[in-house]
Amino acid sequence: MGLWDKMRGELVDIIEWLDDSRDTIVWRFPRYQNEIKMGAKLIVRESQVAIFVTEGRVADVFTPGTYTLETRNLPILSTLQGWKHGFESPWKSEVYFVAMRQFTDLKWGTQNPVIVRDAEFGVVRLRAFGGFAVRVANAELLLKELVGTDPQFRTEEVLAFLRQLVATHLGSALATAGVPLLDLAAQQLSIGTKLAGVLSAELSGYGIEVPAFLIENISVPPEVEAALDRRTSMGVAGDLGRYTTFQAAESMRDAANNPGGSSEGFGLGLGMAAAQQAGAAMNRPTPPPLPGTAADWFVGVDGQQQGPFDVAGLTGKVTRETLVWRAGLAAWVPAGQVPELASLFAATPPPLPPQA
Repeated sequence: MGLWDKMRGELVDIIEWLDDSRDTIVWRFPRYQNEIKMGAKLIVRESQVAIFVTEGRVADVFTPGTYTLETRNLPILSTLQGWKHGFESPWKSEVYFVAMRQFTDLKWGTQNPVIVRDAEFGVVRLRAFGGFAVRVANAELLLKELVGTDPQFRTEEVLAFLRQLVATHLGSALATAGVPLLDLAAQQLSIGTKLAGVLSAELSGYGIEVPAFLIENISVPPEVEAALDRRTSMGVAGDLGRYTTFQAAESMRDAANNPGGSSEGFGLGLGMAAAQQAGAAMNRPTPPPLPGTAADWFVGVDGQQQGPFDVAGLTGKVTRETLVWRAGLAAWVPAGQVPELASLFAATPPPLPPQA
């Protein structure tokens, strides 16, 4: 074997990339100081692109297929090397394989709350998390703008940058979506689609696009969640008065089951009183905002609220059973039970006792 044949055996004659990492976007073919043999085989698999870089410049780009490297299918590189037609010789060039498939299951989340204004709840702090996918849209642009001479460019190298973009645009997307807080869950898909388009436009200058952006959850602070839960419970209960009475009855049962000796009867009495007062309070009209003075009285007539009246103005308008209220009273009470109104009924005898 001659010296030239020995040297030819050491040259690279098969160029390919078998990716088993699942997170590598760009991989540089290792030459180990060997030159590429003219007539070598280049194998580019589906979802790959091979880019030849010579003298620091992007030369030829190969899409999926099998190629025999010759001057005729390396037009740009042949021009840079100055080869004459048909001249065969070893040559050096960097070969980068770019994965064009989607890289999925990339996670994102809001490090800090996003503040939005809601028509019903006012200013609300929101947190969100989910996943997204990225794909190379322009291999040459990616190589120039982000990869450089990196021999193995992985998703983690661009993931931090993508998450910053997500945090920047998420607040704007939520604020301009015009979706009430309680309807955000139903609109997560449409908001995600909108964000995918915005991020793709933002990344177009780097040769990357976001084909899918998923919002898995949008949450509010714990105290807001607790308030929403209470509101939901009230809605499920239906009639608020019955729900309050039920809660008082539950408290009464717990007090009765509490082994407290002499305190048992006391707890039972408190539970019954609480049930009666809560039921009366929740089944009657809700008092208006505090009137101007404590002497202003409101009257409930046929389920309708009237007033305010002063004590003199109540003359002839109320009976002992008429419900009245003023500032300082916990609930509506019969007028006959209010000491301040006793003068209104001085001339009215009490009901006759039942006949034996």
